[in-house]
Order: sequence, then structure tokens, then C-alpha cells
Amino acid sequence: MELRHLKYFLKLAEELSFIRAAEKLFISQPPLSRQIKELEIEIGAQLFERNNKRVVLTEAGKFYEKEMGEVLKNIERINIKAKKISENKSGEFRIAYVSSTFSGDISALIQFLSKEYPYVNFRLYEVPTVKQIKALEEFKIDLGIIRAPLHSPKIATQLWYNDSFSLVFNKNLYSIQSEQEIENLDETTFVFFNKDYSPQYYDNLLQICAHFGFTPKVVHESNNISSIIQLVKNGLGVSIVPTNILKSHNYPEIGYIEIKSMNLFTEILLATPREHQSEIAQKAIVFLIKK
Repeated sequence: MELRHLKYFLKLAEELSFIRAAEKLFISQPPLSRQIKELEIEIGAQLFERNNKRVVLTEAGKFYEKEMGEVLKNIERINIKAKKISENKSGEFRIAYVSSTFSGDISALIQFLSKEYPYVNFRLYEVPTVKQIKALEEFKIDLGIIRAPLHSPKIATQLWYNDSFSLVFNKNLYSIQSEQEIENLDETTFVFFNKDYSPQYYDNLLQICAHFGFTPKVVHESNNISSIIQLVKNGLGVSIVPTNILKSHNYPEIGYIEIKSMNLFTEILLATPREHQSEIAQKAIVFLIKK
């Protein structure tokens, strides 16, 4: 059975006249009769009763018209949507980020893409690096914003920026004026990222504390940068966070000291499935890199 068989059948069912149906289909009457006969033979049911005076639907024909009318509508809908997706006019685009990379730039990206592709449904998810890698490999997200390292032959990456680290503290509770004073925090309560959420980042924080000669007393852990900043703001400890995040968490109670002596940075990567590149992903990457 081919799609034209359904179109011919439905037109004949509508007109109940081979002559009128053939005219509207822009074919001659014999080919139309032949196509209808082929369809009846294939499904094993007579769809029309016809003689020299009239053409009427059988009971099987009435059922077939109702069901196949819906099928044809669905086929047309699917074809239109597929075409729109191909033209980047419809569909869904999924962006994931780790909480410590969220900033106004990502909000600006969503606004930009929404204007460029008004029929695309953009979805934004907070997902840890380890889970993002798996999701990218399985094509479950289209663009990932993650922290290095990333080792996967299935994923293409591009450096967005290098992010330094900063000590953050409540200025009403701590008076820290220089980086050298960090070595005096060996008895201070620290708020860290959860090790299971971001093991590489957790290790970086331990490395920084070791550089200043102590092992941090980690009392509170979180997998969300906003929660960490709030805990510090409320005086429940100090923390070491990516410097860039302070742009979007600028509270008067919060003080910070950028750690420059170690020359330690973390790479923020823009990641896409290597075998599933898209126009939207490339535009998103260009937009972010120019910010």
C-alpha cells in the first residue's frame, strides 16, 4: 500500500463519483479505478459498491474512511513537523549546565535563541558534569556547559573561558584583607561542593587548602552554588568558589579574595554530541564565546 492509494480512496469516498474524483485528483478515470481495486485486493475487503448509476461506500468502506482519514491527517502533521524541525523552526533544544557556571550569560543565551528560533522549545537543566557526559553521549541533551576534564570520543568540546577560584566569606564575621590570610582558616568551618556531585572540583578545593598549609574542616556540603553562597551569607562558614559565579551573587554581606598565587584555573567547556551537530548549537556556542 502506498500513500497515493489512501488519497485516492478518500477522495472517491468524498465525491462518490469516479468522474469527479478523477478530475480533482488530476488523473484519468481508469487509473483511479485500478488503484482502488488494488487497495481492495490488498486489504481483502470491498470498500465501494459501484455500478453504472452510483458509487456508495460499504460498511467496511465507511469504517476505512473514518480511520484512514485520521491516519492521513497524522501523516501530514508529522511531515510538517519534521520539515519544521529540519529548518530549525520547531522541536526541542536541551541545554544543561552545572550550577557553578550559571550566570546572566546563560539567561541572555536563552533570550537570544528564543528570538532566533521562536518555534523551538528551549529547555534548561541543572545537571552535574558526570551525568551531563552520559546524557551527551546518549543524545539526551544538545548542549552541555561543564567543567573540565572531559574525556569522551563521542563529545566535541570548545573552551568557553578559564575560571579562577576565590575565597568567599561573610564580611560581618571575618575580616580578611589578603590572600595570605587564608592560611589562618585552618580551624574555620568550610562549605564545600558535594564530592559525589563534582569530584574533580572537590579535589581542586582540597588542593587549594593544602597550598595554604591545612586540611579544611568541611561541615556543610551542597551540590548547588546558590545554596553554598547562602550558607556563607548566613554566617555558617566560608567557602572557595569559582570567581565568575560572584557576578551573579553580589551580596553586600559577601566578601571575596581571588586566589592568584597558585595560578589554578578550571576550564569551562561547551560540549555537544560529536555526531549530532546542529545549527542551533553552533549559534549558541558563537553567542557565548563572544560574551
